[in-house]
Amino acid sequence: MTTAVVRALGDLAHRAAHERPGAQCACPPPTVLADRADGTVVRSGAVVAKAHAPDTDAPGLLTRLSLANDPHLTGILLAPLPPGPCAPPATLHGRPVTLWPHGRPVDPGDPDTAPWEEAAVLLAGLHRTPAPASLALPPMRGPAKAALAVARMRAARPGDPATTPVLEAWRRLPAWARDEAAAPPHRSGFLCHGDLHLGQLVRHPAPHGPWLLIDVDDAGLGDPAWDLARPAAWYAAGILPPDVWLRFLDAYRAAGGPAVCADGDPWPDLDVPARALTVQAAALAFAKSAVEDRTPDEVEETMIDACARIASLPPELGAEHSS
Repeated sequence: MTTAVVRALGDLAHRAAHERPGAQCACPPPTVLADRADGTVVRSGAVVAKAHAPDTDAPGLLTRLSLANDPHLTGILLAPLPPGPCAPPATLHGRPVTLWPHGRPVDPGDPDTAPWEEAAVLLAGLHRTPAPASLALPPMRGPAKAALAVARMRAARPGDPATTPVLEAWRRLPAWARDEAAAPPHRSGFLCHGDLHLGQLVRHPAPHGPWLLIDVDDAGLGDPAWDLARPAAWYAAGILPPDVWLRFLDAYRAAGGPAVCADGDPWPDLDVPARALTVQAAALAFAKSAVEDRTPDEVEETMIDACARIASLPPELGAEHSS
C-alpha cells in the first residue's frame, strides 16, 4: 500500500506542478521526502503532495488548512495550494491528501546555520495573532502527542522495567498535561503550531526566500509554551547548547512572544511542557528501538536519562526544571 501511495502522490504532484499535465517534460522522477505512518510526502518540481495519516480528523484538517490560508498569517505559515480551504482535501487510499509549494528545508548537516532565531520570531508572530473568529479551531495537539507516545511505548515494551523512569516522569505531570483531550488551566486560547522542530521550517520561495513554518497537522488553540517545549527540553537535557537556547529565547522575547515572561526566569512557564516533551522523546525512543530491534542511540539515551533524573527527584521537586 505504501508503494501505491508514493506512486499516486508522485503522479498527483507532477500533474499539479505543470500547467499542461499531458505535455512531455524533462522533470526528474518524483522524490520521496518522508514515508511514515503519520504522513507520506512526495515532491515533484515545485509541488509537494502529502498523504496524511489514515485516522486524520478530516474536518479538523480542513480547519487547519483554512488557518494556513489566513491572510493575517502570511509570512508565518506556508499556505497550501488548491483545493485550499474552501473544499475538502482530496483522498488517496482512504488518506487525506494536501498539496503544498516546495520550500528549501533546514540543512541537518550544517547545525551552525540552523535558523533558531527565525523560528523564534515566527512562533512569536503566530502566538500574537488572534485566532480567527470564523474558525472553530481544535486544540493544538501537543498534549495528545505526548500521551500517544507513552501509549506507543507501553504497547511496544509491555512490562519492561527499563521504561519505569519514563512512566514515573509521566505520572508526575499535572493531570491536564497527561490528558490529550484537556486544555491547560491557563493561556489556552493562543494560536499554537503544536509540533515545533527545525524540520518544520522551509525557505519559500526556495532557495533564498524567508523562513516559514510548515505542517499544520497539530496546530490549534492552546498554551504557547508547548511550542517552546522541545528546544527547552533539549537544553535541559544538554542536547541544545546554552548559547543556542539563549539566542532562541531572546529572539522570542524580543519579538513579543507571550509564552514566557518578558524577562527573568522562563521556567515557571516552560517546566511542565518541557518535561512532557522529555517524556515524549524518551517514550518514542523506547518504542522505535523496540520495533527496530536495537538499543536506543546516544541522543535517545540522553532523553531517557533526563526522565530518570526527573523521576529521582523528591515529589515536591518533581515539578521543577529537570536539568
